[in-house]
Amino acid sequence: MDSSYIKMEILEQCFENINGSCSRTPRRFAEQTALYITLILGDALCISGNLMVIISISYFKQLHSPTHFLVLSLAFADFLIGVLVLPFSIIRAVESCWYFGDTFCLFHSSVDAACSLSSIFHLCFISIERYFAVSNPLTYHLKFTTSVLNLLICLGWLLPITYALAMPYSNTYADELQDFMAVLPCKGSCQMQFNNLWAVINLLIYLIPFSLMIGMYTNVFIIARRQARLIESIAGKTATVKEYSSEVAKRERKAAKTLGIAVGAFTICWMPLMLDVTVDTIFNVTTPLTVYQTFFWIAYFNSSLNPLIYAFFFPWFRETVKLIVTCKIIRFDYSDRNLFNE
Repeated sequence: MDSSYIKMEILEQCFENINGSCSRTPRRFAEQTALYITLILGDALCISGNLMVIISISYFKQLHSPTHFLVLSLAFADFLIGVLVLPFSIIRAVESCWYFGDTFCLFHSSVDAACSLSSIFHLCFISIERYFAVSNPLTYHLKFTTSVLNLLICLGWLLPITYALAMPYSNTYADELQDFMAVLPCKGSCQMQFNNLWAVINLLIYLIPFSLMIGMYTNVFIIARRQARLIESIAGKTATVKEYSSEVAKRERKAAKTLGIAVGAFTICWMPLMLDVTVDTIFNVTTPLTVYQTFFWIAYFNSSLNPLIYAFFFPWFRETVKLIVTCKIIRFDYSDRNLFNE
């Protein structure tokens, strides 16, 4: 009985022959299989959905516009999360151990932070672009030029990459900030820890884009309603205009629904993780590992939702996906195809 107990203890370690190894959460085979299938399917959705957006906007010339290029850059950030981050995170989540070494842990954490933050920044920039498009439709193309677009895309990548590199590869914690990103609590963990200063920075760097998104989308909704009511009041006297007004109202409701889903999805996916990390650090408490991992995966899921929210709602995307999946773009030249017949 004693030997079986010792064997069970050994099996529950990430590394059997290493002192200070993390404990491994034992799972039944059915539970482990179900987790792998669920998370791999989620990763496949993230990769395939964002890849469809990348191919669509890159191939079809009619989609070569500032709006779509921002969506393209967003899709690329989410695609990198699906390819470079999620496969290793899936193994860590299911096996409850990190088997890829401390050096790759730092690299993985940096790529994770850079791509996730880039995704958030691009969502924010898309909301800004849409605000200018709705509020100033006549001068939009004069203000939102190619140089402005390039600046936003560059900021959407340079700022997150700088931030991500500053965290794990900075030596500032080696002086007085020993709990900054510090030493892993045990072998096989790959969890970054922050002091109060970086906890506040982390919260702000997510909270500021979130606040801008909420503000921009709220203004977009208000302006859209105002414009729809103005059209109805100016010429709502004929049957033709009444029919047109009905169509305007439908478009308004659809736009409101789309924006509501976008903001709601972002809030639901990211806010629990942001608050959890901040509360844990400032109040020196520890969230149960299962709860913490759940928050992390909900945030990851936002990368899978983005192509559904920002692309699947548009008829042009359904058309391009059909042409891509059926391989028609390989056999024929559809790059000049009109995607906005409706």
